[in-house]
Order: sequence, then structure tokens, then C-alpha cells
Amino acid sequence: MFQIFGFFGSILGYLLWGLFYVFQNFGVSIIFFTIIIKVIIFPFSIKQQKSMANTSRLQKKQKEIREKYANNKQKANEEMQKLYEKEGVSPTGGCLTSVVPMLIMLGIFYSVAYPLTNTLHIASDIVTNAMNYVNAIPGYVSSSGAVMGNATYQEINLVSSLAPSKELIAQLFTQGNDAANVQMFVNGFNFAGFNLLTSPSSEGFLSVYILIPILCFVSSVGAQIVTMKINGSMQNQQGCMKYALYLLPLFSAWIAYSVPAAVGFYWICSSVFALVQSIVMGKFYGPTALIAKSEAQHVELLRQNEALVEYNYAPAGFDSKKKNKK
Repeated sequence: MFQIFGFFGSILGYLLWGLFYVFQNFGVSIIFFTIIIKVIIFPFSIKQQKSMANTSRLQKKQKEIREKYANNKQKANEEMQKLYEKEGVSPTGGCLTSVVPMLIMLGIFYSVAYPLTNTLHIASDIVTNAMNYVNAIPGYVSSSGAVMGNATYQEINLVSSLAPSKELIAQLFTQGNDAANVQMFVNGFNFAGFNLLTSPSSEGFLSVYILIPILCFVSSVGAQIVTMKINGSMQNQQGCMKYALYLLPLFSAWIAYSVPAAVGFYWICSSVFALVQSIVMGKFYGPTALIAKSEAQHVELLRQNEALVEYNYAPAGFDSKKKNKK
């Protein structure tokens, strides 16, 4: 599984590295990186939004069918299928279009979480040897502020541990321009007063870095709530579903607190742009917009059908039958 997502991460890593080479700042690069990716997957997002909006638009009719045939599930399913065919809606229409964006999003995560192999495209064996070497230096990892225990984030923690020493970078990366690229990379993680290589957990709850997991949670929940309100599905969140709305963002916030701030910053950017995208698409492809569009098409169709009917003028008191008898 890692190989598949790592493959996508490696491809997207070229884009991230190109942006970093231009801006020389990882935070700015992530912002533009996220915007470009959102633009790329926008057509898929539109299809998914249309499918969600159409499904939401039919909720009232679906409820009526379920209540009418509460004791006959087979008949209810048949009526549901007829409803979908009549309205031109596929209940699974958004599934396929969500696969590609999901693969891309996971690829983005792997390009951010594995910056040396997927963004700088340094050979994995060289990166592994560098990790082993740094871990073997007594007290070096702890003194540099990096925590190498989490395998998923070992590369970005390695970048953090290498930041204080140009000599160590030159010693560990001897292939081509690897040392120069790594040095440029480690110098570009300061953004808006944050060192994106710093883990919020290493700074404590009272530090400014606590804003990273907080904003990660708030932006994620906010994006979900706005999207559900736009699609009219917010009222359907009952019982455990209401709590599920907060569980994944809460888990993401905990991860963002435990790992280097670069990962949490990416999640924040992704959620904020997802929120903006939901608002824009909701205006044009939300249930209200689709209903208005459907009604406008229906009125236009009636107008066209009326235009095909021949119009005969008959004055008041005129009897067409008497005229035909004459």
C-alpha cells in the first residue's frame, strides 16, 4: 500500500520541489501546491458535488417512499430506482469521481511526510543510512529537537535534526547535488514566525505552536459543517453521526500536535481551500441551485411545447361549428 501512495507522492513531489525551488520557502510552497492540486481535481470535485446535491435534493421524496412502503423493502427499492431514473440521478455517481481525488490527496500527504525521497528524490538507501547514522550519534537527535520514533514522519524529523549542521549534511549526502538541495531545503522551513520543522508537542501547550493543531481541528470541522449545510445533509447528522463529525478532525489535531508543524500546516491549507471550494461549488451546484435550474428547464420546455401548438383566434360569440356547417 505504501508503494502505491509513495508512487503518487513521488510524482507530486516534483511539483512541490519545483515550487520550493522558486519560492525558497516550504510554507509558501505548500500554499501554492494546494491551490494547484485543487485546480487539477476541480472537475472531479464538481461531479462529486453534483452527485451529493442531487441525492440531497431527493431526500424528501426518498423519505416519503420509505414511509409509504415501510413494510415492503423490495417495493421501496423498486420505487427508489424509478425515482432515480426519473430524476436522472445515480446514487453511486460520486463514488468513482472521489477515487482519483483521494489518491491524489494521499499522494500529497506522502510527498509532504517524506520530503527527502518523494520531494528531493534522494535514493531511499541513502536516506536510510542517514537516519541510522544520526540515530547512532549519542544525544544528537534529542538536542536538535527531533523525535525519530514515528516511522511515518522519520524523514521530516531527519530534516529537522540535520538543520543545525552543514558539515553533517555534506557528510551524509555525497551524491550529485543532494547536499546542496538538502541544505537549501532545511533553510526554507520558517514561515509566519513558525519553524515548520518544530513539533508543537516539543514546545508545550503554552507555546504559539499550539495554534497548529487547534487550527487543524477548527478548519477541518468548519469545512465539513459548511459542506453538509450546503448540501442539506446537516440535519441528518444524528446520534453517533454527530460525534463522528468531530472524531477524525480531533485525531488529525492530535497527530498535528505530535509531528512537525509542516504536516499540520498542510492539513490546515487543505481544509481552508476545501472550505472555499465548497462555498463556490455550493453556489452553482448546491441543491437550491440545481432545483432552480431544473425548474427553469421545466418552464422552458413548457414554453417550447406551447409554441408548437397552432393558435387560432376566435372572437367572442364566434361559433366555429356553425361556420363549418355553412
